[in-house]
Amino acid sequence: MLKLEHQTLNDRAYGALKQELISGGFSPGQTLVIRKLAETFGISTTPIREALQRLVAERLLEMQNNRSVIVPLLSAPAFEELTRIRIAVEGLAGEMAASRMTESGLVDIQATLAGMQRAIEAGDAKAYLTLNEAFHFAIYQHAGAPILLNMIRDLWGRVGPYLKLLMQADRYIPQSNAAHRKIVAALEQRSGPTVRIFIEEDIATAAAVLSANLGAAS
Repeated sequence: MLKLEHQTLNDRAYGALKQELISGGFSPGQTLVIRKLAETFGISTTPIREALQRLVAERLLEMQNNRSVIVPLLSAPAFEELTRIRIAVEGLAGEMAASRMTESGLVDIQATLAGMQRAIEAGDAKAYLTLNEAFHFAIYQHAGAPILLNMIRDLWGRVGPYLKLLMQADRYIPQSNAAHRKIVAALEQRSGPTVRIFIEEDIATAAAVLSANLGAAS
């Protein structure tokens, strides 16, 4: 029983750290200090250390020569590659989700979209980014493709630390939510190919903003 509880704690630490990467809780190049993370999550250092090692093995984090762990800095070619992959797999997930979308799922997505608009009007960029993540994954979860969903989570784990750079572009957020409204309209019509097109455009637009600001994260 103790071994199972220990394993569960390790998994929880791993899940929490990965979620921080996905949601932009860590910054590019940031050094992750085991003791501070343990204090933040209210657990011992051992599960944190093992979770970091797991994320390093998955290449979502990097181990330095001095054994410190950092959030990777993306080169322009690496970022371009990630963007092309995201366009392909997230567009596919959106297309698959359209035909499987439930009415209750659509209502939740519409509510998230409305919350994003309120965040824009309140000038709350942090809330917008949180809701943006919720919006996209609420769609992808309806694809009925758990392997694909895990791939997307891994991709977001690589680009998530850069999401805060989107806030440096004054016109990006309103433009982004306009794209989200198009995605929702296509979901309402259950038009998979159209959902795919608008998701691809949304990712490409965000990537263009991020690409122009990659140097700011160094």
